[in-house]
Amino acid sequence: MSELLALRNHIDGHYVDAADGRRLDVVDPVTGEVYAHAPLSGAADVDAAMAAAAAAFPQWRDATPATRQRLLLRVADAVQARAADLADAECRDTGKPRALTLSEEIAPVVDTIRFFAGAARMLEGRSAGEYMEGMTSIIRREPIGVIAQVAPWNYPLMMAVWKFAPAIAAGNTVVLKPSDTTPASTVLLAGIVGEVLKDMDLPAGILNVVCGDRETGRLMVEHPTPAMAAITGSVRAGMEVAASAARDVKRVHLELGGKAPAVVFADADIAAAAEGIAAGGYFNAGQDCTAATRVLVHESVHDEFVAALAKAASETRTGGGVDDEDMFFGPLNNADQLARVAGFIDRLPEHATVETGGHRVGERGYFYAPTVVSGLRQDDEIVQNEVFGPVVTVQSFTDEDQAVAYANGVEYALASSVWTRDHARAMRMSKVLDFGCVWINTHMALVAEMPHGGYKKSGYGKDLSAYGFEDYTRIKHVMTAL
Repeated sequence: MSELLALRNHIDGHYVDAADGRRLDVVDPVTGEVYAHAPLSGAADVDAAMAAAAAAFPQWRDATPATRQRLLLRVADAVQARAADLADAECRDTGKPRALTLSEEIAPVVDTIRFFAGAARMLEGRSAGEYMEGMTSIIRREPIGVIAQVAPWNYPLMMAVWKFAPAIAAGNTVVLKPSDTTPASTVLLAGIVGEVLKDMDLPAGILNVVCGDRETGRLMVEHPTPAMAAITGSVRAGMEVAASAARDVKRVHLELGGKAPAVVFADADIAAAAEGIAAGGYFNAGQDCTAATRVLVHESVHDEFVAALAKAASETRTGGGVDDEDMFFGPLNNADQLARVAGFIDRLPEHATVETGGHRVGERGYFYAPTVVSGLRQDDEIVQNEVFGPVVTVQSFTDEDQAVAYANGVEYALASSVWTRDHARAMRMSKVLDFGCVWINTHMALVAEMPHGGYKKSGYGKDLSAYGFEDYTRIKHVMTAL
């Protein structure tokens, strides 16, 4: 057996082990075998990372927007140059197809960093003015301070970038924790950023990465140093972070779960809708809070659509290695997630029908077949709760009002899509669907310029876009006597 890879924290510009030497196993989800160890960081490690970020903050806060832009542009170039290494790390932790990871994740990561590099020099505010006789008012937008950030395991590298890039562009410093199951690419990214910081003679503590488990994340959020906590994760985790942050009135940014409806009307291009929804439902094994997991289709085209979706699902390949170019999605991330997805199928009510899939693929790793379930009702568990796996459910509706009621009738409100040739209907639906994003005749298309974030139990705050950038700033009113 080859020696296990040893991952390390990156604090104040240095790779270091946990202070007490504790480690976590990191499992390759393709094989189910341990391939690496990562630090199980405790209070001493969190203290060290927070101290480094706090020490770096004054200089970084006072840096010009041009300096912040130069840093991020150089980081983007360095990430692009190390794309193959980052993809190797990402695929080892997640089992994702390497070619898709390079094109659909690494390339957008570089683009996102470059977007926020530009945003650093485009922070807008209201003009100065006299609103009281003899007084002039101005508005300052300032960085908040040290930001504690926690990223998830479904898109480890991309979510790390969505977190740190806007925060640093705005002049904050960061302590970031990757998921305990997927730390490798974030640890590598920290080293890449650290090299750029050193070359530019900037404080090493601008970005710090600590590995660990749920307890490590709790220590970060409860720590007195950060002024803000930002997390992408489950609703449970978000609620715990919000409750913890409330104790010392930290700002909170939450991007949580989703249960995205895809509403298919009778006039839609059924073949295109089935193909698009299959892609949006099965990409990354459905481990995406915006995934098209819940189809609502007009009763007149229900059977036609179900047949088309089942065909698309049955032709979607999983179960190979990361270099298998025919594989569309890899394994579920971990054994617990495999059991969770299988549990939803095992508990299906008698009125539900598994049209295709509904089973594990292979005996090694955590692969699950692309699955379509029809015959479901609005109050069924699998309709109401996030599965986070390659499972797409189908319900029928009779009219537009019922479609809206079904679509909005869940606790999540992140993303949705509408499939129709009727422009007026598309505009009506975009108004009444209670989701942070509404796609029309497509699903899961994201660009750095547009915001990503939801309502209800999907959280609050925005990632990406100028809105996401502004979330990492505070507003100050300055009034001076003339």
